Amino acid sequence: MMIVTEGLIKVFQAQGVETVALKNVSFEVEQGDFVAVMGPSGCGKTTLLNILGMIDNPNAGKYQFFGQEVTKLSDKKKTDMRKKNIGFIFQNFNLIDELTVEENIELPLIYLGWKKKARRARVEEVIEQMSISHRKKLFPVQISGGQQQRVAVARAIVANPTILLADEPTGNLDSMHGEEVMNILNDLNKQGTTIVMVTHSQRDSSYSRRIVHLFDGQIINENLNKLV
Repeated sequence: MMIVTEGLIKVFQAQGVETVALKNVSFEVEQGDFVAVMGPSGCGKTTLLNILGMIDNPNAGKYQFFGQEVTKLSDKKKTDMRKKNIGFIFQNFNLIDELTVEENIELPLIYLGWKKKARRARVEEVIEQMSISHRKKLFPVQISGGQQQRVAVARAIVANPTILLADEPTGNLDSMHGEEVMNILNDLNKQGTTIVMVTHSQRDSSYSRRIVHLFDGQIINENLNKLV
């Protein structure tokens, strides 16, 4: 099993107000799975994704990644594990405006210490895969939202992560570009990439194999997708 969580609890405190974002969340993700996490705004979806991505820590509970207890790791070990295994796709793209398309995609490989020749070859491969080779010398502000999200997906997969975490990946796109991005994610999943996606969209969730419903920080039900 790739991911196993048991009784995750996350509490935020601000100005004396305590907000429980996650309450005893337990679930599993198998390698090769495609899980959609759904629920209303404020139900804990992004908080859960951040914990799975080792960006945030739970206040209580267990999180095992390939059998290793993440909550007991040092920050450095968690960072190393995240860089080697996890790709992130964000609703707002999170591209660096000062870098070209190909430079944005190359960045994770620089952080991982890849040699320049290997980096360039891998970036070219992913750019071709995403059908954005004609845009590689442009800056993010010079391309459309749909193309920016393609760049964000390319950056997320360039280091061959074992899992992609996607937070509302079509949230800022029109229906046509949103469908293009979901087809890309679907193809990646068919090629073996595990995906956990937070979404409000019933259409986007239809691409997943399994849907987890969150409400007030708790999993209220899970179901296999009827279209699988």
